[in-house]
Amino acid sequence: MRTVRVLLADDQELIRQGLRKMLEIEDGIEVVGEAADGHEALRVAGRCRPDVALVDARMPRMDGVELIASLSARHPAVASLVLSTFDEDGYVFGALRAGAVGYLLKDCTPEELVEAIRRAGRGETVLASPIAARLVAELRRTAAPVPYGEPPEPEQLSAREAQVARLIGTGATNKQIAERLLIAEGTVKNHVTSLLRKYGLRDRTRLALRLQQSARPGP
Repeated sequence: MRTVRVLLADDQELIRQGLRKMLEIEDGIEVVGEAADGHEALRVAGRCRPDVALVDARMPRMDGVELIASLSARHPAVASLVLSTFDEDGYVFGALRAGAVGYLLKDCTPEELVEAIRRAGRGETVLASPIAARLVAELRRTAAPVPYGEPPEPEQLSAREAQVARLIGTGATNKQIAERLLIAEGTVKNHVTSLLRKYGLRDRTRLALRLQQSARPGP
């Protein structure tokens, strides 16, 4: 199992110490750096080259949203995962727009956090259930007045793309799709990228919503 290198960015030293002690006992996870604010986190990221940055949403000098945007621009290989007490829309949607791969609340269990870090290290999206529900509601609200473009014709999709599309429409994750179709998870990601291009969409969540709408019976 590949070791996931983690950078902790939180202005509270006790929180950082607690997270470090909790993560150090986990196989396949290594805490390679700490930072008390966004500016320090950027410097540390350049030195320690983490796979995942575990970021607090509210920090002095440079908050989590600004840090994530800077990490996305300067260190695109780093997956930013928010761990915060705050679940205001400004932080949640701001962090996701800035490039965060996930958003967790600090009332999550240690097991949930460890699994989220592993998933973020694999490039997966990780959202706490309340956050995921609000994100889907927001996407539906903002997308409703805007008509989608014409979907690709069936013959424009390969047989495998059509299978992947049907499973995405049911809410299946890349891992679940790979297991169902007996293919590698990386192959699923390639098909998702192709589907995004053919549907003219920017992210997997919008693709899932589009496919769910397509699957609904007409009036």
